[in-house]
Amino acid sequence: MLNGLPLPYSRHAIDEDDIAAVTAVLRGDWLTTGPSVRSFEEALAAQCEAPHAISCSNGTAALHLANLALGIGPDHSVIVPTMTFAATANAARHAGAEVVFADCDPTNGLMGLSQFEEALARARKNGRQAAAVFPVDLAGQCVDIEAIAARAHAEGMTVVEDSCHALGTRYRREDGSWHPVGACIDSDITVFSFHPVKTIAAGEGGAALTRNPDIARRLAQFRNHGVNRDADQFKDKEAGFDHAEVNPWYYEMTDLGLNYRLSDINAALAHSQLKKLGHFVDTRRRLAARYDYLLGALSPMVQPIARRQNCVASWHLYSVRIDFAASPLSRGQLMRALEAQGIRSQVHYIPVHRHPYYRDRYGETALPGAETYYRNTLSLPLFVGMDEQDVDRVVETLGDLLGMGAGAMRRVAP
Repeated sequence: MLNGLPLPYSRHAIDEDDIAAVTAVLRGDWLTTGPSVRSFEEALAAQCEAPHAISCSNGTAALHLANLALGIGPDHSVIVPTMTFAATANAARHAGAEVVFADCDPTNGLMGLSQFEEALARARKNGRQAAAVFPVDLAGQCVDIEAIAARAHAEGMTVVEDSCHALGTRYRREDGSWHPVGACIDSDITVFSFHPVKTIAAGEGGAALTRNPDIARRLAQFRNHGVNRDADQFKDKEAGFDHAEVNPWYYEMTDLGLNYRLSDINAALAHSQLKKLGHFVDTRRRLAARYDYLLGALSPMVQPIARRQNCVASWHLYSVRIDFAASPLSRGQLMRALEAQGIRSQVHYIPVHRHPYYRDRYGETALPGAETYYRNTLSLPLFVGMDEQDVDRVVETLGDLLGMGAGAMRRVAP
């Protein structure tokens, strides 16, 4: 228990073994592009049951690399759910593609098959090929990726699952099999973030996973300035070889890439954190279950976001829906009042289509599900350093501020 100390909505959990892992790199020979990066990539691929994991500097970089590796550019449009952080859409714009925003389920913020199909119909009208869809696994729950991917692939589209919230989440397919998010059973690429508030922290870091070796090669190449060192793929054979031997200094830049590499310092921290993923996820699930139980006393004014079947979430966020129309406080007033009690909250997210850049570019877009979700959502504190008493404190304070009284919570608390 944090004993009355301020509760952020989220934070990292760093132990002595994490510090030791980073210190070992600082005392070693490689600070970047070294063995710690390779070790982390291998461990992440094994954790997610995917053949290829390509680390990079952050989750936004991973999204941009996915666009580049798939050849998405100015002739294309991509479908992005509006209920996400701006990076999901921005990465497509940086690749030159246009964005078509999809609506979401108003009860959990996830894009479903019907919302994807509605956005696809609008995408067909813009004169560009609908090249890809970027489903977003919000708060730790995954979308129905099997259904969305089947529809997208039937249209000749690729699928990039933005799973920056969902490392450690598992889902069940129609055949009854269970798979970790990141296995890329249905998606072409899955993207993760290792920002400090995510399930594991690298300081800053990201990764893109795939089952396709050619996509993996392109991801790695774009990550490193578009440079190719594979002699079998040299275009200038005369410059690359000397008497049938590869010239040891030679490389070729074959694409306009970027420096999106992850350092060994960050990779060492991420690898150490990955070893504790099971503990992190179990803790988040236990705290989320406590919230679910206690919030029954505040229903229907406060309700957890709707749960999606066939998904066991890792719970990056604990988001609730509050009926602010019936509340004595507006959302801003409630957040400030919680802050005054040492409890910080957040809103995830402002629908991306509402931001001035996209509004100026595409005009007004009617996405009623997202508007409803945004109007009601609030993220309460959830991180590994919390315990059940901290959850009790949050719910009791929330009930008091909403005029429901602490007694409401005590009626259900054991």
